[in-house]
Amino acid sequence: MENNKATLELGTKPVGPLLMQYALPAIIAMTASSLYNMVDSIFIGQGVGAMAISGLALTFPFMNLAAAFGAAVGVGASTCISVRLGQKDYEAAEHVLGNTVTLNLIIGISFSVISLLFLNPILYFFGASEQTLPYARDYMEVILAGNVFSHMYFAMNAVLRAAGKPRQAMYATMFTVVMNTILAPIFIYPLNLGIRGAAYATIIAQMMALVWQMRLFSNKDELLHLKRGIYRLQGRIVKAIIAIGMSPFAMNVCACVVVIFINNGLQKYGGDLAVGAYGIANKVCFIFVMITMGINQGLQPIAGYNYGAQLMDRLMKVVKYAIIAGTVVTTAGFAIAELLPGPCARLFTTDPTLIALSVEGLRIEMLAFPIVGYQMVVTSFFQSIGKAKVSMFLSLSRQLIFLLPLLAVLPPIYGVDGVWWAMPISDTVAAVVTFFMMMSYMRKFKKMTIK
Repeated sequence: MENNKATLELGTKPVGPLLMQYALPAIIAMTASSLYNMVDSIFIGQGVGAMAISGLALTFPFMNLAAAFGAAVGVGASTCISVRLGQKDYEAAEHVLGNTVTLNLIIGISFSVISLLFLNPILYFFGASEQTLPYARDYMEVILAGNVFSHMYFAMNAVLRAAGKPRQAMYATMFTVVMNTILAPIFIYPLNLGIRGAAYATIIAQMMALVWQMRLFSNKDELLHLKRGIYRLQGRIVKAIIAIGMSPFAMNVCACVVVIFINNGLQKYGGDLAVGAYGIANKVCFIFVMITMGINQGLQPIAGYNYGAQLMDRLMKVVKYAIIAGTVVTTAGFAIAELLPGPCARLFTTDPTLIALSVEGLRIEMLAFPIVGYQMVVTSFFQSIGKAKVSMFLSLSRQLIFLLPLLAVLPPIYGVDGVWWAMPISDTVAAVVTFFMMMSYMRKFKKMTIK
């Protein structure tokens, strides 16, 4: 009954407090998640060395690719569940939950096996050198071995939010952060496991959180719970999950492709330490991206439910509030990158060359951040109401359509600076396109509200 009440609140409670109710736990969780990744990098940079930071940066494409498959299922499933709950089709929502578990098992195991078989060639393709390959390989062997648990953990957190349990999703994420922060220094320093130790800490923390998530979903008193008869894949459900999940999938695949181009460009024009500088800048940038994603996660179940219930006035209000919040967050990121880049870089390394490269890169990469928040929220909004094609286009516009040509044209002319400048230029153009796309749909929604 408690879960049912929480679900019904999505269509009745005032939109502002409701967004805060759902977004705040997600923001805390996503901030914790970003700090979780940052902690790994700090321990690796300070405890293993500058070259290990560069090796870790080479794993970004791999992590994005793994996240792409996880997002295709997790985000697609959570959106489907939100819409079904809005339509009060609880049986269908439960079958989506079961299919989510099965899909994650299949995809998680398959991705690990294929990646481990071709790990060295893939890492070289991602920009590895003879100096950085051992670090990247040591890290990814452990991460890939536990990939199925990571996939399931992230998917179950997305479903928890869709099912009206944002606090539990937050607790799961915060637990992984605390455990990783405890385990990583133990594995890296006293046990002398180096970069592998950071990977072990990550996987073990996620496995422990997953056990708790599964206990929550095993409670028969819950509106959505695991039971027999819901795990068999149904074409209709799988198609709906993948159709909606294709947008975040494309976004993460694009991020993978883009990072490959960036790493190779930085390696070619600046060497291994330039790749490490991008790794550091990305970690700082990641904090504000993750906070904005937390806002998006709070938005998604509210937007999905109210769109399913055809409550268009509430739908437009919640996206407005989310856009304002996202813009505030990314503007704060811009300010920190421009005013405090040195202290940010020194968190990760004591190498003066790497610090200098990171400071310059960080300032350039985050120049367009005040408008990135708007672009991210609107993209997520279209995803949450099932407008998969629109969301995918907006995702592609920022990370592929504009950025890749710039990465091909600018570096041969401007060298390392050309790689860095391609990012804020692409962000700016994509935000302009997003603005006009959103204005077009807002007019449609307002007409539906009047009717």
